[in-house]
Amino acid sequence: MTNTTFSTPRDLLRYAITRFNSARLFFGHGSAEAFDEAAYLILHTLKLPLDRLEPFLDARLLPDEVIQVMEVIERRVSERVPAAYITKEAWLGDYRFYVDERVLVPRSFIAELVPQTFSPWVQDPEGVENVLELCTGSGCLAIMMADAFPNAVIDAVDISKDALAVAEHNIREYKLEGRVNPIESDLYTNVPFKKYDLIVTNPPYVNSTSMGKLPPEYLREPQIALAGGEDGMDLVRKIVAGAAERLSPEGILVVEIGNERDFAEAAFGHLGLTWLSTSAGDDAVFLLTAEQLQA
Repeated sequence: MTNTTFSTPRDLLRYAITRFNSARLFFGHGSAEAFDEAAYLILHTLKLPLDRLEPFLDARLLPDEVIQVMEVIERRVSERVPAAYITKEAWLGDYRFYVDERVLVPRSFIAELVPQTFSPWVQDPEGVENVLELCTGSGCLAIMMADAFPNAVIDAVDISKDALAVAEHNIREYKLEGRVNPIESDLYTNVPFKKYDLIVTNPPYVNSTSMGKLPPEYLREPQIALAGGEDGMDLVRKIVAGAAERLSPEGILVVEIGNERDFAEAAFGHLGLTWLSTSAGDDAVFLLTAEQLQA
């Protein structure tokens, strides 16, 4: 393809949208549709502001710039790799995180609840001293919680050494060494035995039937971070079972389970789950108090 075929971001945007839709790409890693993903990849590749497409749409590009963008578009289509792995970044709200193939692409609904400090269940955010995040992955939620709870130390746990290496990178980027502590552990196994005001987790929860139907983009991610066993609740059961002895008397457990509400209710409904409202509705995140767990 020559530079006379494509000369502006507008040309490339139109081409990318057509390619993405023709290839039936899956958009579940930050973009809602082909337009959003194409615009993001083009702006990122050209090192332009990600929130300002309009002023640059008809700017004439250098031949090398066109080639760079075309290579990114072709990789997204031919390899079905999530855009975040191409750009090495992902966004949660206003937070930018480094990501690569060692971690899931961040997309937690809990991230919507952190800036609200889990109100009204946490009444005094400044009084929160110890937070535990299980299955931290890239460390994104732990970092966000360090901002939301300014006096807290956050223990960020993952079983994967590779994932923790990415988390450590992000912790350094946000200058939170000493406040966010990465810990290699199979859930509670190597966690300091102390009382936590808050335990938060977005664990592997995809049930075995759904795992077999995942789009190719999801299969590019670490499967250990997705698969939750036959009903998706294998790890969640262990997390719920171990939370009671780890929580302070007023502490709470917050668990994300995606589309698995029915399985979560079957497993833990007798405890009296509180479902928290997010952009996914009232089905993706549940809360249990220390009192409920200890009963």
